[in-house]
Amino acid sequence: MRARRAALAAATVVLLTGCTSFADTVAAPGSPPASREASPEAEPGACPPERAEPDPDRPGIDLAFRLEDDRTTVTGTETVEFTPDLPVHELVFRLVPNGPDSAPAGNRLVVDAVRGDDVAEGRYEPAAAPDPGGLYVVALDGELTAGESTEVELDFTLTLGTRGFDRFGSGDGVAWWASGAPLLAWEPGVGWARDPFVELSGETATSPASDTTVSVSAPEDLVVLLTGAPAEPSAPRDGRRTWTSSEPVARDVAVAAGDFTVAEGTTPGGVRVRTGVLPGAELSPDDLLAGTVESITALEAFLGPFPYETLAVALLPDYGGGIEYPGLILEATTVRQVLVHEVAHMWFYGMVGNSQFRDPWLDEAFASWAEAVVDGEAALVDAAAVDLPGPVGGAMTDYPDTAAYFRLVYDKGGAALLAAREAAGPGEFDAAIRCYVDATAWSIATPDDLGAALADLPGAVAVLERAGALD
Repeated sequence: MRARRAALAAATVVLLTGCTSFADTVAAPGSPPASREASPEAEPGACPPERAEPDPDRPGIDLAFRLEDDRTTVTGTETVEFTPDLPVHELVFRLVPNGPDSAPAGNRLVVDAVRGDDVAEGRYEPAAAPDPGGLYVVALDGELTAGESTEVELDFTLTLGTRGFDRFGSGDGVAWWASGAPLLAWEPGVGWARDPFVELSGETATSPASDTTVSVSAPEDLVVLLTGAPAEPSAPRDGRRTWTSSEPVARDVAVAAGDFTVAEGTTPGGVRVRTGVLPGAELSPDDLLAGTVESITALEAFLGPFPYETLAVALLPDYGGGIEYPGLILEATTVRQVLVHEVAHMWFYGMVGNSQFRDPWLDEAFASWAEAVVDGEAALVDAAAVDLPGPVGGAMTDYPDTAAYFRLVYDKGGAALLAAREAAGPGEFDAAIRCYVDATAWSIATPDDLGAALADLPGAVAVLERAGALD
């Protein structure tokens, strides 16, 4: 879910981070789906007449958060309505705060209780994460057939760490959390994503687009920015207010609560934008609003309409990065190119999903490429990186450390897509990518989907094959 940017050396190299063995239906960790139902959109050279619609049987998720008065503890209840397209006998949730890249900072997500008419028991699984584990598995008391629905409720407690920038944090008058509730780890047509966590600074999650509602109870002096189209907050009561929103196609959600000053506006294409900055911030909310509107408009010119009706951007203290979530960006830098990169993730990850463990380049390299198309020479992408040794298209366990992951997925991946664009011709390449975006909207895309979209551009395919992005 999302992309963080951090300097790993004093030189000019700037790196980005964002984010399966499959039980029941099954492929080994890092393997692509064994099969994918054929569709006209997947045929070489075909382009859908319009953008694909979300699955009408997508999950329904309601998240009720409460930021406690200590501002480092979040309690909540998650209600999940799930209709699988394959038989299952359990539900699997990913506990992102418990990963080895987040838990050492004091982040922790615990499931306190689970309920449901079909629930037998709940248990943790390690998935290479510290105690209590990286997965929470809800065993059902019988098999759920394809097309049959169930509803499960989970009570949970999230503890926010305080060290540095991550998806979770508190301090300096602000608290934020993203992937802060058990994340439904389902890949339609494939099954449960039980991929191991890694120690790299990057995402490993797979989650479907879901019909999502969010509520946040917070101390009344805080302003809350959150995923989805927001409603007016409730009137203060007992020192608290409740903020609510809804988003029909969110893969995950994020929240930021602080002493924000907010600016609001609308893009020429009709996207509602809200930006919030803290006291003493380097940017005004109006400046951040203008930059966000500009970024959306520039990206829409070659990627098509913005995927969401709204986008919020919360400017956090300058930890040196940004993390994207559907409809909300947690921005912790004032570098313009980082904002463009995160906005591009609304298309690549937010709308065109991917297994962030198996195919991390499908969102991170594309966000770097889109940033470079918009910003040209000002972009934080070095065209020479296309010659770096090593494959772009590895799984997260294929990279020995965070530096190698950034160099190959962000830098080489973005450069390879730029080189493929030049080989095919910018107009032809951009048109093919637009077809890929529209054909795979709201699904979990694979490299095969991209290869099908580029089938009539052999020069581009050859560049990406040399880079180790396509087989």
